[in-house]
This record gives sequence, structure tokens and C-alpha cells, in this order.
Amino acid sequence: MIIVFVCTLPYPSYTARECPAKGSLAVPCTQASGKGFEPVEFSAPARVNLIGEHTDYTGGLVLPMAIPFRSIATIQPSDAGIYELSSENFPSTRTLQSTQGLVPVHEWSDYPVGVLRELLSLGVKPPPFRLHLRGNVPLGAGLSSSASIEVATALAILALADASLSPQAIALLCRRAENNFVGSPCGIMDQFVITAAQANHALLLNTRDLSCELLPMDQDRLAGTRIVIANSTVKHSIAGGEYGLRRREVEIGQSALRARFPELRDLGEATLEQLAVCQSKISPEAFRRCRHIISENGRVRAAREAMLVGDPIELGRLMTQSHISQRDDFECSVKEIDFLVEQALSLPGCFGARLTGGGFGGCTVNLVAVEDAERFAFTLKDAYRRRFLLEAPVYICEAVDGAVRQNASTRPDRR
Repeated sequence: MIIVFVCTLPYPSYTARECPAKGSLAVPCTQASGKGFEPVEFSAPARVNLIGEHTDYTGGLVLPMAIPFRSIATIQPSDAGIYELSSENFPSTRTLQSTQGLVPVHEWSDYPVGVLRELLSLGVKPPPFRLHLRGNVPLGAGLSSSASIEVATALAILALADASLSPQAIALLCRRAENNFVGSPCGIMDQFVITAAQANHALLLNTRDLSCELLPMDQDRLAGTRIVIANSTVKHSIAGGEYGLRRREVEIGQSALRARFPELRDLGEATLEQLAVCQSKISPEAFRRCRHIISENGRVRAAREAMLVGDPIELGRLMTQSHISQRDDFECSVKEIDFLVEQALSLPGCFGARLTGGGFGGCTVNLVAVEDAERFAFTLKDAYRRRFLLEAPVYICEAVDGAVRQNASTRPDRR
């Protein structure tokens, strides 16, 4: 099977490698008859966002990378003629007698069932199946366990249905499942990078038009660094609550900007000067939320330049400024996260640190010199344990391939 990736990049690329998102790609598939179909696995990684937070639902820029935690979907036809979904991480099993009238039940299975419903709406008709999910993506940590499950599920069901979609279409479908079925107002970043990432690269994504660029993680002095993720173990759910409130405040500010400046499509095109003109028309909270997003887009652009020349000092500075903006303007940090960032910045070898993910808990992402990474991880964990009497798992990560590239050689007879 020949796979061709084609993607129009928004900037001249430093490399011949292109972003595997928009090209036509047949997901490895099998016959839908079920006879002789052995269980087959599809894997999707987690992700961490280096910079570009809360910009992905307003046409802005994000800069995530895929990391080596995985959700694995195992699928096989069901002899009983029903649809069965199970997980190693949750005790309940969901059984569907048919695919008619699917509704959320507000538990883990809503994520794969939402994907199934979106596939059905496109005319993909899998036979009855048994889908089992397992993996090691930390739950509630802000590393996109939900999107990882969605993408792995989509690839598995497509395989069983003998159907195919482009990587971009898979990402969009999974986002619709989370928005419309689960009820989480997430943007496109998580599903896109989990689908389309490439090893040793971060992925700069314009969330308005889904143009993307692969940026090197191993350029010049940047090659001597590692991404270190610290998990506060403070859990959060972004399906509502504070995340939903912040999103509504952003939408209020964006609407005011578009009313005053009709040429603007969204905050991704807005400037701080334009926001200042509208300040009296919106609440102080909406103003600060929008100020974070507009300034964050500027930091992502600057981060791109730092990565292309391999400058860890500048990239780290921008990451730290991003955290300050999240803490003060978007107000989505918490004391545990702020402690982790402050401690990280005091340790040898740390170029920058910030909250990553939706906020209100979760993880910090740190740029650390490779020779200091192990000591950094140990010292940060120890300081957090002494301060909060909590364990903070710390992961030293490199950028890995996205789900489509990982599974490009998968065959139905693979055991």
C-alpha cells in the first residue's frame, strides 16, 4: 500500500517532511464480513502542548507534539450481533443492541460511542463489534486521554467497516464527537496532532484553516534539551465548569471585536490594539481572557522562530511568559501548578515552564537541558511531595509519531 501525505504549509518549510493531514489516505482495513477477522489493534498517542493555550477554538495558533503514552483500541466482530464497548481503566461495559438512537450516558463510553455516531452519520456502517480500550495515558492530566481514545476508536471502526478517511477528516470527526456527543467544547488541536504528528517534531497548527508545519525538536542547541512533563495529579474535567465559563467569556469578547472590526474573522486575526478599543464594551474578565489569547498567538509565532534556529533560551522564555498570562489573564492555573512552575524555574537546566492543557490542574511542561533532566525530575518531585504531600509523576519525553503514521503498516492479521 502506498501512502501519500500532502499538506499546504503556511510558511516555507525548513525540511522536506510535510504535515500528514490533508492528503488522501486509506486507513488500513479489512473485510467487513467478520469471518476470519482476528482482533486487531490501533494505537493513538497522547499529546502535550508546548505553547498556544486556549487559542484553538478562536482560529489561533497552537504548537503541540505527540508523546509516548498511548490508547489502544482492539476490535473484532461480535458473534452475538451486538455492539460491546469495554475498557481496562473502567469497570462498566456498554452494550448497544443497535446503532439507532445513540445518546450519551455521561461516562467513559460516551467518547467511543460519540465517534461511532459520527461515523454512522457519514455512511460508515460497521458490523456489530466488540471494542476494548486500554492504555497508559494519565487520566485527567490534560494530556488528551479523551482525544487519544477517540482517534484510536475511529481507526479501529474504520478498519472493521472497510472504510477510509483522510487524517484531517478523522481529526474533525473526533472533535465533533467530543463537542456534540460528550458535550465538551474543545477545539481541534488535540485530535489533529494525535492524528498527524511526526516523530522528532512539534506541529504548528493554524486552527482556522488547519494548515500546519512540522518544526524541529532537534535543531542546533534545542537538540540538547528534553521536554519534561510534571503531573500535579490535581484532576479536572473540561466538559463544563470553569473551562466552559472561560470559553463563554472569550466568545463575548470576540463578538465585541467583530462588531467593531467587521473584517476580523476571529481572535486569531485580532491585535491587542484592537482589543483596547473594545475594552469599555466588555467585562474586565472577557478583556483579560481575550488579551491572553491574542498575546499567546504572538508567543507561538515567536516560538516558531526560536525553534527554527534551535534557541532553547528564547523558547523557554516564551513558555514562561505563556504561564504568566494563563495565571493572571486567563486565570486557569491553581496553586499546585504555580508551585511546580516556580520550582522548575529555580532548578539548574530549566529554560522555561508553563501550565499545559485546559487548566485547573493537570500538568506543567518544562524545557530542560538533557544533562539535567533526570536530576530536575527527581528534585521537582521531591519539592512537590514536601509541599503538598502528593506524588507528582514526572515524564521525560520525546516527540513521537501520530496515530495514522504509527498504524500505517497495521494489517488485520497482525496479532
